[in-house]
This record gives sequence, C-alpha cells and structure tokens, in this order.
Amino acid sequence: MSSLTAPRKLLTRTLLAGALAFSVAAQAAESTDPIKLTLHDWTGQLITTNIMAEVLKSAGYNVDLVQADYLAQFAGLKTGDLHVAMEMWETTGRDAMDEATATGKVENIGETGMMGIEEWWYPLYMKEKCPGLPNWEALNDCAEAFSIPETAPKGRYVGAPVTWEGFDDERVEALELDYEVIHAGTDAALFAELESAYQRKAPILLWVYAPHWAPSKYEGEWVQFPKYSPECYNDPSAGINPDLAYDCGKPSGPIWKVAWSGVKDKWPGAYSAIKNFRLDNDEMGKMITAVDLEGKELDAVVADWLATNESRWKAWLN
Repeated sequence: MSSLTAPRKLLTRTLLAGALAFSVAAQAAESTDPIKLTLHDWTGQLITTNIMAEVLKSAGYNVDLVQADYLAQFAGLKTGDLHVAMEMWETTGRDAMDEATATGKVENIGETGMMGIEEWWYPLYMKEKCPGLPNWEALNDCAEAFSIPETAPKGRYVGAPVTWEGFDDERVEALELDYEVIHAGTDAALFAELESAYQRKAPILLWVYAPHWAPSKYEGEWVQFPKYSPECYNDPSAGINPDLAYDCGKPSGPIWKVAWSGVKDKWPGAYSAIKNFRLDNDEMGKMITAVDLEGKELDAVVADWLATNESRWKAWLN
C-alpha cells in the first residue's frame, strides 16, 4: 500500500477520531497485556482485523497487529504467542483449524457472518472458446485455449499464493488435467493478472474468491468440479480417481474466527466482543472495492464503517 500524503493522513485520523468519539466509555481492560491479532495478505482480512482492533481499543484494550502466515500462524496460536485470527476460511483452512482445536490450545469462536467461496474461475468470454464449461470435464478439450506460450499446449491456471494452499497442484494431478499451475506471488498480483487479461480478452483461468470485488466487476463463472467431501480430501479411494485424493472441488462455507484458548480467561470482555463480531459478504465486498478499485486508504474505509455502524459495534462490547 502506498504511503499516505499529509492531507490524507489528517483525513484518516479525523475519520477515526470521529468514529471513535461515539465509542462507549473505555472500560477497564482485564489485562494491560496486548491482544495480538494476526494480519495476512489479502485486503478483506486486513479490513476485518482492523475493525476488530479499533473496537477493542475503544473499550480500553491494548492491541498489537502482527503479520503472520495464514496457516503457520497456528503454531503461535497454540502457544499463546498470537491470540486471535479473524479469518479462517472453511475453503482452505478447515483441516489446519481442526488439528489446532483438537489440541485444546486453540478455540473456534464462531462465524464471522461471511461465507467463503474459492474456486477456479474464468471470464465469460472464454466460454466461446470452451463451450463445455463450466463442467470441469471440458477443461482438457480446451487446454490450448487457456494456454500461453510458456505452457502450450498445456493450459495455464493461475493459482493463489502458495501459503493459501488449496491443493490445486494435487487437483490437477488427481483429475489428470492438462494444465500447469502457476502460483501468483501475492493477492494483488493474482488480480492484476485478471485485470490485464480481461482488458485484452486474453486467456485466463485463475483462483477467484468471494467475498471480493472480482466476481462483481467481471462477468464469469466458477468451474464446476466433482462435489467436495471430506473423504475426497482424505481418502484416495473415495473419489473418481481411486488412487489419488483431491479429485474434487474446493469446499465452501463459513469464514471463522479462531483464538488462543487462553483469551477467554485473560480478556473475557474482548473475547465476548470478538465472538459477537459479524459482517456479511455484501458489506465486505463494498469495502474491498473501496480499497482495491477506488483507491481509498484502508484506514479511512475502516473509519467510515465504524462511524456508520456505531450501534452495531457497541453492541459487540456488551
């Protein structure tokens, strides 16, 4: 994110001050130790976490925002070196979350209110070159249509950053797809690739997720793979390929909040507020659009949300 100019810094501070002027009187925090909320590498998660951080600060809590890997963060959550992760997607994080909560050291503290979809996606203009879509079985017939010189005759699939996992390489192998998986380095690079291709009507097949602005801005469809099941991911014999797992689509479902199990005892008021946190896909999509497409500063978008939704976030603190 580019640096704020001085006037924009002033604007952001003013918006935050205005939003938090409506705050409930700061209550005595149960502990002055900082609550460490993790930050990841996509805009929506940064928005979610900054909203929660500002709400907790308004109630007198000391908050630290700590950059952490999406899945590797569970090591810190288990030990209490990290405290809260505001977005764990059913689509990519369920296995890691279940492993961590099974230890008793990490707690799933409920849904965020948002529902996650993550899957292979193509712009609608590609359907003219591959009319069998969205059925996944059409992909091999159209591999060359989705190719670039570096991958031809194989198609190219632009995957998410490798830290998100998602098992795309395994899926390509299990479903015997004639595609090369090229992982984008960052969330921004992933969607810059889409923007560039869409403007040129160039071939593109990539990981798209919701809530996000991309499925609203661009006409397109998600590929329809064999239906996900836990057995498909864990038992090779369960799917259409008897020898390999991941021969199905990705799961979809809630975006969860997880925390070190000690949070509820050390900061019970903060724990309750985090548990009460709710946003929906529509409002998150609008905030991501404001940051990624309209060029608004993330702090200003968070401040706008706080000012507009005073009664909602106050209720989280009760």
